[in-house]
Amino acid sequence: MAGHSKWANIQHRKGRQDEKRGKIWTRIIREITVAARQGGGDVAMNPRLRLAIEKAKAANMPADRIKYNVDKASGTLEGLSYEEIRYEGYGIGGAAIIVDTMTDNRVRTVAEVRHAFSKYGGNLGTEGSVAFQFKHCGQLVFAPGTDENKLMDAALEAGAEDVITGDDGSIEVLTAPLEFETVKNALEAAGFKPEIAEVTMRAENTIELAGDDAARMQKLLDVIEDLDDVQDVFHNAELDA
Repeated sequence: MAGHSKWANIQHRKGRQDEKRGKIWTRIIREITVAARQGGGDVAMNPRLRLAIEKAKAANMPADRIKYNVDKASGTLEGLSYEEIRYEGYGIGGAAIIVDTMTDNRVRTVAEVRHAFSKYGGNLGTEGSVAFQFKHCGQLVFAPGTDENKLMDAALEAGAEDVITGDDGSIEVLTAPLEFETVKNALEAAGFKPEIAEVTMRAENTIELAGDDAARMQKLLDVIEDLDDVQDVFHNAELDA
């Protein structure tokens, strides 16, 4: 169960996301809107909405604003309809990139995503061109120093698919997407609080980039993440910070 450490890259990504906190609320509101519209406003019956609300709380969104957006999405959307679109492409050194968007204007979004790829050294691919390099799963990451044996026992008992220990002692717990919430709750009840907990597209294999290539890749990722319609960006690059 040994594996290459992703701790530095995960911490780096988390830090950059924190720097962009101003856009986080907008993206979370879109996620709440789509989740509530598709699955209804009953949190107990809508796991996607539960996760969106957890993200909102973690981003310090006020409870009344969360409720307002759930109620609004469950009722009338005032003519606004978001569409979920995934784009796939290649970055520096052939690194694979997946871009998940929510948009009310498909033409605008694809033009902006294509422009970002082409201007900053990437190439927008076709549907399915890189997705096979990722696994859709729940991911919980625990800091180095976490008791590996106790965490592994608790995770596997809770229904996790795998436990991967990094070279520096960080630990990843992987779950099926539908089992993510159950495993997360069980581990937190057992006293294990993850640094990162999300349903994600996890790269099966990574490409290491350093120096100028790492800087160029980070620039490309930053430009894509800053697009208004982008919700999430996944990639398989290990960037030498």
